[in-house]
Amino acid sequence: MKIKIPVLEVLEFDLPKEHIEYFDLSIQYSIVDSPIKYSFGEIIFTEGNDGKKLILNAGEKEKLSTDRWRKLGGILAKFLRSHNILKLFLPEKIIIPLEGKELSAFFEGIFLGSYSFEYFKKDSTIEKIYLMVASKDISLKHEIVKIQKICSIVNYARELGQLPGNVINPPALAEICNGLAEKYNLKIKILDEKELEKIGAEAILSVGKGSSAQPKMIVLEYIAKKPNIEKPIVLVGKAITFDTGGYSIKSVDGIKSMKFDKMGGVTVLATILAASLLKIPRNVVGIICAAENMISHEAYRPDDIIKTLSGKTVEILSTDAEGRLVLADGLTYAQRNFQPQCIIDFATLTGGIVTALGKIRAGLFSNNSELSDQLFKSGETTFERLWPMPLDDDYFEFIKGDDADLKNSGGREGHPIMGGIFLKQFIETDVKWAHIDIAGAAISTKAENYQPKGANGFGIRLMLDFLNNQSVEE
Repeated sequence: MKIKIPVLEVLEFDLPKEHIEYFDLSIQYSIVDSPIKYSFGEIIFTEGNDGKKLILNAGEKEKLSTDRWRKLGGILAKFLRSHNILKLFLPEKIIIPLEGKELSAFFEGIFLGSYSFEYFKKDSTIEKIYLMVASKDISLKHEIVKIQKICSIVNYARELGQLPGNVINPPALAEICNGLAEKYNLKIKILDEKELEKIGAEAILSVGKGSSAQPKMIVLEYIAKKPNIEKPIVLVGKAITFDTGGYSIKSVDGIKSMKFDKMGGVTVLATILAASLLKIPRNVVGIICAAENMISHEAYRPDDIIKTLSGKTVEILSTDAEGRLVLADGLTYAQRNFQPQCIIDFATLTGGIVTALGKIRAGLFSNNSELSDQLFKSGETTFERLWPMPLDDDYFEFIKGDDADLKNSGGREGHPIMGGIFLKQFIETDVKWAHIDIAGAAISTKAENYQPKGANGFGIRLMLDFLNNQSVEE
C-alpha cells in the first residue's frame, strides 16, 4: 500500500526581467493612527497596466510574532487555492526586510497552508502552485528548500492521519512503513502477532486481539552517517488505527474521529522520515505500536489481568485505556533492544489533557528536568507548544493494583496524570524519558491559516528542532 506525498509547490529563484503571468505579492502594514483600517490577513486583488497584484495586510508591525508570520503564509496559501491562483511572484522588497525566523515562518505557513485532504474526492485535482522568489542568495534558497521538505513530511503525516480505519489498519500501516523504509534508507523490523507472542508482549496483543487486523510493532532505525556510534534517541508512538473503546465502549459522540487515535505513531513515523530526508546527524529509532481496539468474542475484557513485556501485570479496569498498554510494551522493547540516549513517546492518550489544556498545548510529562526544558523550548520555537505536567510519586497510589501490580485506570481525578504515571512504571530509573500527550493539540476542529481541519501533524517540527539542538552523546 502506498500513500503519496501531497503535491509540492514549484520553487523558482532568480531576478527575472519578466513575470507577466505571475501575481505580484506586496505586504502592507496597518498604521495605528490611520483612519483606514485593514484586518489581519486581509488580501486585496488589483489588476492594471502594471500587472496583477495581491496585497496582503500584515496588521500592525509591532504585533507580528513568528507565528503570526506563519499564519499570514497560511492565509495567503488558502487564498491562492480558493481563487485558483497558481503563479505568485515574491519580490525583493518582501524578502530583504524580513529577518531569518520571520521569513522561515512565512514560507512554512505557505507550504503548510496549501495542504488539503482530497484523497477520496473523485473529481478533485490539486494543481501545483509556482512560487518565484526574487533572490539569487544561495543560502536563502537552501533554507526555503529545507523548509519545503519539512512541510512536505508534515503534510504527509496529515494525509496518513486523515485516512480512516477501513483504509489504514495495523497491517496496512506496517506495509506503508515497509515501503517508506526502502525509499528513505531506514532499517525496519516488523513484529507480527506471532513474534509479539514469542517475546511476551501481551499488552499490545490484548488490545489488538479483538480485531481481525492483528497488531504490529514497527521498529524503524535511522542511522546518521556521522556519528554512527552515537546512542540513539528513541521515539515511541501509539498508533491505534481505530478505537471503539472495546467492551468499555465509547459513546455515539465519543467514537467519532477515533481514526485520529493513531497520530502518536504517525508523528514518530514522520519525524524519522524527516530526519533521514534532512540527513540530521543524530541516530533515531522509531517504535510504532499499532493495534485496532475492537469488540469481538476474542477481545480483552474488564477484569482481565495481563502480563506486559516488562513482566509487570496489569488489571484491566477499562478497555478504553488501551493506549498506555501498547506503549508499555513499546517502552520496554526500546530499553531492552537499544541503549537510548533518551526516550520520547507521543500519544493521543487522554481526554483529560484536552480538558486541562484545550487544543492550544500538549501535555509534557518527564522524569528529567533537562529533557523537559529542551522539549519545552523547542515547542516555543516552533509554536507546537507544550506544558509541563506533574508526575509526583503520590499519584502512583491511584493506579496501584489490587490483584495485579498495576491497574490501567486511576479514575477521573487527575485523569491525564494517570496515563503519565502508568507509563513511568515501565521506565528504568537511569533512562531519561518524556511522554507527550497530544490528544487535543494533534487535531484541529476547523481549517484556518496554516492548519487543516482534522489531523494537523503536531509535534514533527517540534521534534526536528529538538533533534537539531542535541549534542552528540556516545
